[in-house]
Amino acid sequence: MLFKRRQSESLRERVRVHLWPRRSWSRSSRYVVYRLRRLSATPHAIALGFGAGAFAAVTPFIGTHMVMATLLAWAVGGSIVAALLGTFLGNPVTYPFIWYASYKVGRFLLGGAATKKNIDLSQGLFHSSFDMRFLRLRSSRANCSRVGVSRPEAFANPRKNSS
Repeated sequence: MLFKRRQSESLRERVRVHLWPRRSWSRSSRYVVYRLRRLSATPHAIALGFGAGAFAAVTPFIGTHMVMATLLAWAVGGSIVAALLGTFLGNPVTYPFIWYASYKVGRFLLGGAATKKNIDLSQGLFHSSFDMRFLRLRSSRANCSRVGVSRPEAFANPRKNSS
């Protein structure tokens, strides 16, 4: 092979390069800016794409950032390459800060400290009789096209409403 290494990199060296660039952070960031300047799209499309990538990078869905950024850029008419470059905003150095800020904003929006809540997602499904289970299945099947937003009573517990 023409461009193969004489000695393959060890696993330790590959992990180090993924976490810390070979040259420097400034060179790596200059490369990203250089790639953004060379994009052959309108400034509006580049901004939309980079914004979609930055948005995807700060979501908690680790591992799906590039796919999410691509789909968002395509949906809003932005540059997909700029979106992929925008996902570099999220990296092992910035994730702790992003998650801390996300926690603080969520705590502020929800109004205070996190409290432990017992949530029964089965809604008594395993403790009710067969007739109640069938009624719940029939009502959810009939209302599945409404997504539960327009008719939330379709997902209510029939035992609570039967009084």
